[in-house]
Amino acid sequence: MDMKKRIHLELRNRTPSDVKELVLDNCRSNEGKIEGLTDEFEELEFLSTINVGLTSVANLPKLNKLKKLELSDNRISGGLEVLSEKCPSLTHLNLSGNKIKDLSTIDPLKKLESLKSLDLFNCEVTNLNDYRDNVFKLLPQLTYLDGYDKEDKEAPDSDAEGYAEGLDDEDDEDEDGAEEDYDEDAAPGEEDDDDEDVEEEEDEEGGEEEEEDLSGEEEEEDDLNEGEEEEDDFDEERGQKRKRDPEDEDDDDDEDD
Repeated sequence: MDMKKRIHLELRNRTPSDVKELVLDNCRSNEGKIEGLTDEFEELEFLSTINVGLTSVANLPKLNKLKKLELSDNRISGGLEVLSEKCPSLTHLNLSGNKIKDLSTIDPLKKLESLKSLDLFNCEVTNLNDYRDNVFKLLPQLTYLDGYDKEDKEAPDSDAEGYAEGLDDEDDEDEDGAEEDYDEDAAPGEEDDDDEDVEEEEDEEGGEEEEEDLSGEEEEEDDLNEGEEEEDDFDEERGQKRKRDPEDEDDDDDEDD
């Protein structure tokens, strides 16, 4: 994919002025030059063009707010003087894996007064005698060279990607905030579920009470029915007795005669 098309895809329906971070790694440059990137990206703070076949940064637009520039694994051998003009706020510069052979190539970086971290891994210049001491002398504004300071203490982020991780942290915070908002939005639903559970329990208790009432009524009805049956039996017995009494009287009369 060529660089112009990649930039168009990375915009994702945003305007260039809305973009703060742009990653163009592994796309194809046009004749070793940057293309498709304009000064409309006025808010751009992080630009990565790793392994895109660059031989020059001459076509870099004016990016006043750019703080970190990733140019590793390209074929750049010079022309770095444009960086102080086009990217005056640069603090992190990664030139690892390029064709930088001597200190004179990086001499123009002296004009980048805010530059704190420079990476030259896998460049021939690192093979020079007293390479580190000479670079720190040449660029006194530097704090870290190849991930270490003058005292050979490792940088908090050994590959000098503190700025990029800062952007990632901001994204994580936004995501966490979105999750919290989602939880807050979801809370009423959970309360509704709890209310439904309580209502179901109350319904179940009410159903049990109704069943108890029904069973009590049935028992009362059974008792009444039994009482009525006993009364009926008693009445029948009395009726039979009454029927027998006149006969008994007749028998007594006959005996008296």
